[in-house]
Amino acid sequence: PKKVIVLMDTTYWGRGFGLMLFKDAYSKENLLWYYVKSETNALYIKGIKELISKGFEVVAIVCDGRKGLVGAFKDIPVQLCQFHQVAAIRRYITKNPKMPASIDLKFHVAMLKNTDKESFEGGLKMWFIKWESFLNERTINIETGKSYFTHKQLRSAYRSLNTNMIWLFTWYDNYELNIPNTTNMIDGHFSDLKNKLRNHNGSTQKVVE
Repeated sequence: PKKVIVLMDTTYWGRGFGLMLFKDAYSKENLLWYYVKSETNALYIKGIKELISKGFEVVAIVCDGRKGLVGAFKDIPVQLCQFHQVAAIRRYITKNPKMPASIDLKFHVAMLKNTDKESFEGGLKMWFIKWESFLNERTINIETGKSYFTHKQLRSAYRSLNTNMIWLFTWYDNYELNIPNTTNMIDGHFSDLKNKLRNHNGSTQKVVE
């Protein structure tokens, strides 16, 4: 069977119509695509099963950080796209954070795509030790008397990194497979495929639920 590393992602035309693409990182060939109403884990799983049924040997998968997706493939190494992880942290702490703890985390996350697993993991642990008491600060709601974590977004950013760590360096743990650390290779093809779709409205590919 032909060995493939499957990059998979979805792009949209407005609301309710998207293209889910499965691409081989080795040959750069588009292996499979669905026109979809919405992006779901079930469809990604279906796509991988379809490729296997067609005789491909899926040696690894690279995908975004959709909840539950990276952990859905028990017997295949999965690399979480580092670009998507960086973007997720940016949404939590903003592009230009003001708090020193957030600024520190931003600089650490900026190294993600250019460092090894031990350095990044060690740096995150050092960041947590430095800012643990700050992360645990609570604010009391005067009306209810109940307290809540003061820096919720920053805590969420750290939790996202800590939870996803086991998938952020699959490329490093399986170095011999030459797994890309992002799905960026797929992005350039989305615009090309969109143009082709506009020119070939008679495509036999159907929208799947």
